[in-house]
Order: sequence, then structure tokens, then C-alpha cells
Amino acid sequence: MVNILLVDDQVNVRRSTAMLLQQDGHSVREATGRAEALTLLSSTKFDVVVTDVRMEGDQDGAAVLRSVKAHDADTEVIIMTAFGTIDDAVDAMRMGAYDYLSKPLDPGRLLITVRRAAERRALAREVHELRAQVGAGDRIIAASNAMQQVLRTVAKVASTDSTVLVTGESGTGKDLVAAALHAQSSRKAAKFVPINCGGITETILESELFGHRKGAFTGAVSDKKGLFEEAHKGTLFLDEIGEMPLMMQVRLLRFLQAGEVRRIGDTDTRRVDVRVILATHRDLEAEVAAGRFRQDFYYRINVVTVHVPPLRERPDDVEPLVHYFVRRLAARLGRPVRGVSPGALDLLTAYAWPGNVRELKNALERALNLASGDIITEADLPAALTVTAPPPKAAAPRSPAVTDRERLLTTLDQYRWNQSRAAASLGISRTTLWRKLRELRLDQ
Repeated sequence: MVNILLVDDQVNVRRSTAMLLQQDGHSVREATGRAEALTLLSSTKFDVVVTDVRMEGDQDGAAVLRSVKAHDADTEVIIMTAFGTIDDAVDAMRMGAYDYLSKPLDPGRLLITVRRAAERRALAREVHELRAQVGAGDRIIAASNAMQQVLRTVAKVASTDSTVLVTGESGTGKDLVAAALHAQSSRKAAKFVPINCGGITETILESELFGHRKGAFTGAVSDKKGLFEEAHKGTLFLDEIGEMPLMMQVRLLRFLQAGEVRRIGDTDTRRVDVRVILATHRDLEAEVAAGRFRQDFYYRINVVTVHVPPLRERPDDVEPLVHYFVRRLAARLGRPVRGVSPGALDLLTAYAWPGNVRELKNALERALNLASGDIITEADLPAALTVTAPPPKAAAPRSPAVTDRERLLTTLDQYRWNQSRAAASLGISRTTLWRKLRELRLDQ
């Protein structure tokens, strides 16, 4: 759902346009001019503002545009214009408007333009979040040997311009690794531009990455620079690359080979200097074998791979992550929580976290909202964490017939694949256990 502010002094036009947008699933607030729009902007965050370019008095669309951009530069503004005021709309585009639409409005074009503007707004929000993470925001917690090795790899390859493929399950922090690669590179003064390839349709993804010329397709009313050009001298982060359609893989492969982009509908190519980092939670070799991912593209992007292990394989990171998130979330939510009880920490450490760090953060945010005191207790945690597991069965007497594989699997199943507890039960270190799992090619 997109949060929209609709500004028009003609009540009939405003009401019919609002109804159309609401039927498309959006939330719409209405304003008759700049003054009323400013009042709403002061109390509500809008993704998109749709405003008429000519209204009575001094409350024209240009004034609304200036006010919106002064309030939040990332809010997208769409200008509505009647015949004869096209020049005003073009001037508004130069001032930062996303697009302009001619009256009477084409309903289909209006809805498409609003969706695209909202996607650009979401992308801008993601850029700000990741830039904050690169700076003083979220950081990579690396108490475990596994994550320290990830950081060592990042430090080694950050200074190069090689393409990097970051792999790992959803929620492990692949975006933070990509941001760290950029922050430690010689490109850190330039832009870090992220885009999630799994959340955008193929047509919009192509336009977002490569840009388009005016008139290239319905709704392309002006030239648009793509994200490759936007990231010139910087880093482009393509998240969830495993979701990218095959034809888009071909276009991206051509860029990686030639370093050139061509906007949709254009005949000229432009050279850009961009470092590309990609991430996926999928097994790309399996995707290649299934015909869902191009083999030549896979070989081209698999230059340097950084694998981010799931949280269950690095339980040493859970406690410092808990303390870190509690401090950050308590400050953001304005809650007086300063820590967790020993019992709650035991439950958090023992849980397998199938959703990884993202699930841990969400569980702690829930707990902070429910906590009645300044300490999170077991009662504040999600039910999935508080279910008591049955006690592990007594180990059978050892016998030469019992293989290492069977013994490891039995012990790991008893402890829900918590490798620290399993290693302690077997009387070996986590490093030895990890090495045995690799030798025997065992995975949960």
C-alpha cells in the first residue's frame, strides 16, 4: 500500500482521483492547496504526492513541490497538468518532480506512474538505511570465528574492483557485508546504490537499472538515468540476484563484460565505472542445473564469493547481538529496557533461529514492546522460544559398528543442530566438529 497525498482545488477531480487510487489499494489523504498540504505533511509521512500544477491563488503545484521537497526530499511528486500548461510541468520536472500527467487523466497511466514513483521512494529509503548501516548505524557483530573470517575476507577484497557474490540464507546480513565492502573500498566517497532484484517486475527492473529514453514505452514522458549511471564511480548492490529473469541476466552479463549501458529506446551506449556486488540466498549451482539461472552469467559473477553462515552455526554471536539490538531498539522505541534476564538469554542462545539475525531482531523488538519492567524475561519472548524441548535420550554404548556419521547426526539432532552444545556433548571443540561435518558432507 502506498501512502498518497492528493492536492487539487477541483473537488470533483480530487474525489474521483482519490477513489481510483483507493480502489488500487492505496491510502489517500486529500488537500485543496499548499496550506492544507503543509498541515498534512507535518503530521503524516507520504510516499507520493499527486498535485495539480495550476490552482487558484498562489497555491500552485510548483509551490506544493517546493514544500514537499523541503519537508522530505525523497518524497516523489507527480504533477497533473491541463493542456496549455505543459511548460509548467516541465519546469516542475527540473525542480525534482518525478513525472507529469496530462488531464483528463488516463486511469491506467496514473496507477502505473504512482506504482513506479512508490518503488523509487522505497529504493531511496533503502539507500538511506544502508548508508546509515555503513556509517554509525547497524554494524556486523563478529564474536564467532566464522564471522571473523567473513570480515577478514571482506578486508582482503574490498580494495579491489572484482565482482563479489555474497551468499547465505535470508536474514543473515548479506546487505551489511555488501555495505562493508563498499565502506572499506576506494569508492567509499561515491554512492552505494542497492536494489532488490526480487521485489520488482522485469520491465521496471530493466528501466531502473539501465534507464530509458523519452517515448521508449507508455509512460516514459522524459529521459531517465538508470542505477548503473547513478552508481558511477561507486558500487551497485544487486540483492537477491537469484530472482533475476533470464533475459535480464543477459543484459547484465553484457555490462559486466563491456562496462557499457544503453538506456531503453536509445541507440547510444554510455561507459560507466561501477563496482558490482551481488547477493543471493539460493544455491546458484542448483539453479543453473535446473535451467533457472544462466551458466555463463554464474561463472561471470562467481569471481569472489563471501559466504555468510546462518546464525545457528555461529551461536557465539547470539549474546552480543542480543545486547546490541536491545540497546538500539530501546533507544529507537523509547522503551526503558536495559537488558535481558539470564533465563531469557539462555532461551535466545539455545534457539535455532531459522530466520537468522532478522528473526532475532524482530523477536527482541516484540519483547521490548511487551516487557513490563526494564528487563526482558522469558515471558516476554515469542512462544516458539519458550517451548521446552524433550530431554535428550541417553547415548547408546559406543561400538565399533557405530560410524562417526551416525554419532554426529544423532547428537546434532538431540541439540537441534546447536553446534556448541553438540560439540560439548561429544567432548570436542566446535572447530573439530565443523571440520568433521565438512569431511562427511553433513548439513542440516
